[in-house]
Amino acid sequence: MLAMARTFSLIGIEAEPVFAEVDVARGLPSFSIVGLPDTAVRESRERVRAALVNSGFDFPLQRIITNLAPADLPKVGPGFDLAIAAGVLASSGQIPKPFLDTTAFAGELALDGSVRPVPGALAMAEAARRQGHARIAVAPQDAGEAALVDGVEVVALDHVSKLPPLAEGSIEPVARSGFSETPAPAGPDLRDLKGQPALRRALEIVAAGGHSLLLVGPPGAGKTLAARRLPSIMPALTRSEALEVIRIAGAGGAGGGTKGSARSRPFRAPHHTASGRALIGGGSPPRPGEVTRAHRGVLFLDELGEFRRDAIEALREPLEEGRVTLSRVRRSIELPCRFTLVAASNPCPCGHGQGSGACECPPTAVARYEAKLSGALADRIDVFVGVAQPPADAMAGDGGEASAEVRPRVEAARELQHERLGEARSNSDMTPAETRRHCPPEPAAEAALRDGHERLGLSGRGWDRVLRVARTIADLDSAERIDEAHISEALGLRRRSLS
Repeated sequence: MLAMARTFSLIGIEAEPVFAEVDVARGLPSFSIVGLPDTAVRESRERVRAALVNSGFDFPLQRIITNLAPADLPKVGPGFDLAIAAGVLASSGQIPKPFLDTTAFAGELALDGSVRPVPGALAMAEAARRQGHARIAVAPQDAGEAALVDGVEVVALDHVSKLPPLAEGSIEPVARSGFSETPAPAGPDLRDLKGQPALRRALEIVAAGGHSLLLVGPPGAGKTLAARRLPSIMPALTRSEALEVIRIAGAGGAGGGTKGSARSRPFRAPHHTASGRALIGGGSPPRPGEVTRAHRGVLFLDELGEFRRDAIEALREPLEEGRVTLSRVRRSIELPCRFTLVAASNPCPCGHGQGSGACECPPTAVARYEAKLSGALADRIDVFVGVAQPPADAMAGDGGEASAEVRPRVEAARELQHERLGEARSNSDMTPAETRRHCPPEPAAEAALRDGHERLGLSGRGWDRVLRVARTIADLDSAERIDEAHISEALGLRRRSLS
């Protein structure tokens, strides 16, 4: 007999439909899986056989062939186990075959028959809805994540022995998951940043407009402390943004439940030994990298000068386009990466800076260190801030405004941008045409911009980026037009040197 169970293959952050066609026929006992399976999928034969036998089912001592269609789509990971088990039971008459027409499956099987979670539960539930399936059966750990999707029932299946009751309709779907409005646990607060008024102002502008930021200063000046407090003043994720973030986290294996329900923005800080593939993504099949995992949040690159040059240069397209295209022989996929880049660097390899009197770095070492940030990448960074060691009086005194006091101003500025550009878009996302339409400066402001263009040698991209930063500063002031003060501050924040 032939039976067909529905399941999915995770490609990037999207789930592609897969049909597990199981044929049980006369012949010498065997169990084979075809359809471009990887090692983990081929090993499903042993997991499925042991799980069914240990759960009290009769395993057919016949010739079993499982085809995972479409045959040209690579199948990776153990997430096909549950569907294959359901197909074996249906083809051997132990559960009704019509049940498989309306139900999708995603789960790994343990040898005792228990169902384990797999990456991408949210993406698979969305794919099940698109395919018109009535329900999807997943592990209990994945049920909360999958139940965020409307329009498809989610069944938490903790053991393969529950397949017959599920086919009979005696297992109720889990309740629909919502996004909790409970505030996220308190994290690092901006009040901890003392004696850095210019840096605090830059963080507010960056948070309000989603702009990229480079911090340059000696060790201990507060660069890392400031970067880790940026998410605390950023607006909470909207529902659509939160779903994107949870889908990406789930595809990377960090799902299981509704960890993103507090709508807090992701913060990723890869080590400086990370490769270009780790930052951008890759592999076979392609998996999201750090830029995608930081989508709608912050990507922090500490010790920028210690990163490999090719890894840093790979950030050009993500910063410009907000997406990464991974091309392979069989297919190309696009991964979203609308993140706020924050990079921190010392002024030289020793960290003191050549003007400090304590620097012993030869000029060639300093030039090589600065060359890690090419002109092409520096042109894509909106805000440059030099950070100095704060004085003793500032360190002994109270901190400035807390995150809770700054965040309302950022949220108000973001609301203006959503009205202007649409939901989930900020000033940093504007196209050149939108920049011309939404960022017309006053005559005096345009004159200041022309002067700054000559003085700083701005490129065409740099001209637009200054206007976008000025638009954000105007939004923080609730100003309708960009005036001279807004342009002057935006020009002051654009510096293309690490020294």
